[in-house]
Amino acid sequence: MRVYCLCFLSTFIFFQSVFAQTDPPNPDITSMSGLQNYRTGRDLEGRNRMDEAMEYYNRAVQICIDEISRNLATRDTYAVFTWALQRQKKYTDVITWGQRGLQLYPNDYRVMETMGEAYFYLDQYDRSLVSMQRYVNAFPQGDRASVAYFFIGEIFRIQEKFYHADIAYTAAVQLERNIPLWWYRLGTVRETLGDFTTAIQAYEQALRLNPEYREAQAGLARSRR
Repeated sequence: MRVYCLCFLSTFIFFQSVFAQTDPPNPDITSMSGLQNYRTGRDLEGRNRMDEAMEYYNRAVQICIDEISRNLATRDTYAVFTWALQRQKKYTDVITWGQRGLQLYPNDYRVMETMGEAYFYLDQYDRSLVSMQRYVNAFPQGDRASVAYFFIGEIFRIQEKFYHADIAYTAAVQLERNIPLWWYRLGTVRETLGDFTTAIQAYEQALRLNPEYREAQAGLARSRR
């Protein structure tokens, strides 16, 4: 009987430790910094848990507003603030608070890049382009350089400046090679320019990353004809 109890206890402790590792309790939102809330939101968003992610983004925004209202804001406050607003798709607010942040910290290129994305989604392409170009000129290898180059490519594609778009998309995929959409976009502009050999290469890379990418399959078929 004693041996049975010890075995049962050992088994109970084992499973308890496994559950603790695989399903940790949610951290207390109120005890986290704005940046911690934002990062937790991004992690949850990456796992398609959007409702939970928004809770953390909302808390990040509240913390940043509180810091600003109490004159405790730093350049990081405005960076986190605009990032969280961007994830909430509050693009006009990104611009408003980004401009305030740049008045205090004119060289905060993190805020510039986030504003560039917001301008893009507001269809203000010229302003978006200025923000993105300022970022990549300052940080050609920066954390968001690949994203900035992609948006530059998108703007040039929309404006039908396909050679410029080709250059920008190429820079984006050189910095970040694992995003199928970016390779697909590169394929489309090369196809438009009549450079079918390199268009095929771009479409093939998009399909290596996502074999079910129907648009890339269609582009590849067109370019091979």
